Amino acid sequence: MRHPAATAPPGLAGLRSAAHAATAPEAWDFVEGGSGWETTLSANRAAFDAVTLVHRVMTDTASADCSGRLLGTDAAMPLLVAPMAYQRLLHPDGELATARAARAAGVPFILSTLSSHPIEAVVETGADVWFQLYWLRERQAREALVDRAEQLGCRALVVTVDVPVMGRRWRDVTNGFTLPPHVRAALLEPGLDDLAHRPASGVSAVAAHTRALFGVPTLAELEQLRRRTELPLLVKGILDPQDARRAVECGADAVVVSNHGGRQLDGAVPSIAQLPAVVEAVGGQCEVLMDSGVRTGTDVLRALALGAAGVLLGRPVLWGLAADGEKGVSEALSVLHDELREGMLLAGCADLAAAAGLHARRWVPGD
Repeated sequence: MRHPAATAPPGLAGLRSAAHAATAPEAWDFVEGGSGWETTLSANRAAFDAVTLVHRVMTDTASADCSGRLLGTDAAMPLLVAPMAYQRLLHPDGELATARAARAAGVPFILSTLSSHPIEAVVETGADVWFQLYWLRERQAREALVDRAEQLGCRALVVTVDVPVMGRRWRDVTNGFTLPPHVRAALLEPGLDDLAHRPASGVSAVAAHTRALFGVPTLAELEQLRRRTELPLLVKGILDPQDARRAVECGADAVVVSNHGGRQLDGAVPSIAQLPAVVEAVGGQCEVLMDSGVRTGTDVLRALALGAAGVLLGRPVLWGLAADGEKGVSEALSVLHDELREGMLLAGCADLAAAAGLHARRWVPGD
C-alpha cells in the first residue's frame, strides 16, 4: 500500500512529526506546501513509488561503499543538501546548523541566495559549501554575489533557472505569509528584502519580494556567467532534454533535473520521470543530478539506476532542522545513508558504479 504523498516513510516519520509540532503553522505551510493544487507535489512521490529495481544476486557483495565524487568533490554518499531559503524560520542556528551537519555527514551543502545567515559564517563551519544563485535583476548586485561566493571559497555555483516568478502557493496566500522580523535575507543589501516582511491580506509577501527582485537568465547571460567564474557551474530547474543540451552548450558542468519540489509550475512532470530523457540528451557531456520527492535511501538508489550522479535532498533536511537543529539534520542524513547502504546490499551492489548499472522499470498496477 503506497503511503500518501504528504506522509514520510517510517525512517523519517518521527522527525517530520516532531518538526510539525515545533513549527508555527504558517512556517510549516511555507516549507511543506506546493504550488496550485499541489498536484506536482503529490506526483513527485507517486513517480518515485512507481520506479522498481531489478536487484542482482550472487554478486559476492559483503559490504557496500556509498562514497563517490560529485563534480570532483568527495562525498560520503551521492547526495547534496539542497538550497533552501530562510532556515532561521525553523531554528535559530538555521543554515549554520545544517552546514555543520552536512560537514559531519561528508556531503556538500548548497547555500541559498536567500540564506538567513551570511556566506562568511556558513563557510566558517568548515562545510563543503556550494552557492546557489537566484538571478537578481540588478546585474551589479548579482555579480557581486558571485564574486563574493568565489572569493570566500564556495566550491561550485548552482544557478536556478525555473523561477521567472514564484509559483502561486495557496497556503502562503491564504496565510498572508510574511517573514518574521528576525529572519532576513542576509546576503542581500539592507532593505532589499523589505517586501518579504510587509503584510497584506491575501498576499504572500515572500512571493511579492521574489517577483520584484528575481528573474531567470537568458542563454547569453548564462554564457557570460560561465566566462566570469572558474567555479563548476550547475544549472538547476531542467526538465526538457532540449534545455539540458542548451545548458551544456553554455558551458554547464552539471544540470539538475528539478521541478522545484512541486513549488513552481503545478502540473509539471515529476523529476524522476524525466531523468532518463535528460541523461540521454546530454550524452555524458555533463553530470546529471536530480531533486524533488527524494525521501529514502531507496529513492537515491532509484535515481542512480536511472542515470543520476546524485540527488539533492530538501524537505527532510528541514524536518530535521526544525525538530532538533544540527542533531536533527544529522539524523536525517544518517537515515538516508543507512537506507542507501542497505538498499545497495540488497540489490547486490558493492559500490556506486554497480548501483548505476542496475535495471529500473516503471511499474503500474496490473503489470
